[in-house]
Amino acid sequence: MTTVFIGGSRKVARLNEVIRTRLDNIIRGHLAVAVGDANGADKAVQTYLAQQGYRHVTVYCAGATCRNNVGCWPTVHVSVERTSRDFEYYAQKDARMAEDASCGFMLWDGSSKGTLNNILALLRAGKNCVVYFGPGRECHLLRSLRDLSDLVRKCRQEDQMTFEKKFRLSEVLAPASLGLFSQERGAAPNKGIQSTRWKDARG
Repeated sequence: MTTVFIGGSRKVARLNEVIRTRLDNIIRGHLAVAVGDANGADKAVQTYLAQQGYRHVTVYCAGATCRNNVGCWPTVHVSVERTSRDFEYYAQKDARMAEDASCGFMLWDGSSKGTLNNILALLRAGKNCVVYFGPGRECHLLRSLRDLSDLVRKCRQEDQMTFEKKFRLSEVLAPASLGLFSQERGAAPNKGIQSTRWKDARG
């Protein structure tokens, strides 16, 4: 069974029609869902799936306790060898989810480093990822790092600089990212990213 890793930014706490439609497609396709336990996008997605009575869901948690499991679904507890509950702590759980999944659906506000890290993990593993991009209120299919480079160009300049400091994107995405961090503010974004349906995301 195809497993979709669903994750997203904490700021994405409400699901609009675009996002709900994608979730409805997942439900109709009887796809397995792997979702985290954080507040924000994780909890919002959990709540919607529970309201729809969807059972093909597994909640992933870092450590022994789940913060949210709205539908009382089965859980996977990822052992984390770290005491500080920081970015790196939860990134270990997310890495396991990316490993177990067949593809991804990320709800990204264009600034969350955690969500970007999940997108990177999926693409590096050769797995397609549908990204709901909050600033444009639209979904994009990412099949490669070049596709991600095109999407990052749509982010604010200051967020691009933050991503560069955290992930060294100019190296990670090279040569796809040539000129990515040197473009002038307000430059026209690359329009090579395409919209998608789930049958496309599954490859």
